[in-house]
Amino acid sequence: MCYYNGQRVTRDEYIRLKHLEKLVARYDFLNRDLVQGFDYGLKAVCKPLEGKEDFDIVEMEWGYLPDKWFGKPIDTREKVERFRKGFPSLSGKMEPGITTLNAMAEELLLSGKIYREAALQRRVLIISTGFYEWRHIYRTNKKTGQPLKTPDKYPYFITLKHKPYFYMAGIWKPWTDTVTGEYVETCAIITTDATAHKLMSQVHNSKLRMPTILNEDLAYEWLFGNLDEKRILEIAATPYPAEEMQAWSIKKDFRQSLCPADPFDYADLQPLELDGDEGTKAMATKPHTLF
Repeated sequence: MCYYNGQRVTRDEYIRLKHLEKLVARYDFLNRDLVQGFDYGLKAVCKPLEGKEDFDIVEMEWGYLPDKWFGKPIDTREKVERFRKGFPSLSGKMEPGITTLNAMAEELLLSGKIYREAALQRRVLIISTGFYEWRHIYRTNKKTGQPLKTPDKYPYFITLKHKPYFYMAGIWKPWTDTVTGEYVETCAIITTDATAHKLMSQVHNSKLRMPTILNEDLAYEWLFGNLDEKRILEIAATPYPAEEMQAWSIKKDFRQSLCPADPFDYADLQPLELDGDEGTKAMATKPHTLF
């Protein structure tokens, strides 16, 4: 989940984290409505400066790269491609690739997991203006009355109601190509369980996951705090309040659209069930930072 993301921040805005402010006018990369995860491109990240309660805004390659996989080094771009996209085995069978765009909060600190060291020592904030997920609707077979096995899929854009941009918990790791000398910093977004979340359990109803979105207090603590393992897991598993979020359906070809987050109504799609009058009125409001 959370494989598509928006990162558009207007040039007259500031990235705010508690009392810290950094002008983003010089960051041309904060001007993208859609960052596609499986392109393994660059994401804007708040990275703490060593020894200071301060950060820099940098670009990191989205798709965390461990040093090794099953004991074998991942130390060239060719090996990265095999790791991410898969490769044919000696028997001719295609071995699947490994997706490390997201890291599950529940597994962050498990012994032997590739994310453990980063969660303990290299935490960052992923800047976002919203993210994209698919809602699965199982229609009924008109002849049998039974649900169809294949669902209809509708994309949604999800963002916060009163914030033009926000922070997702993330982790990072440096990677070097031992042949070419290329150096990049790679990252993953932390995700948490959305089973009981009033909004995300309906939107991302196939996998029931959501990114770990942090308010400013938790974002500050995640970035700068001297956290023990218990606190890391607590923050990583924190679901953002549903009442402070909003979502609306968008075109199915949003990945090819110049304005991917524009609302689009489907005549055959039931609206989300939300408390009070948070329904379609809230979902029809386009954030002002998305052009």
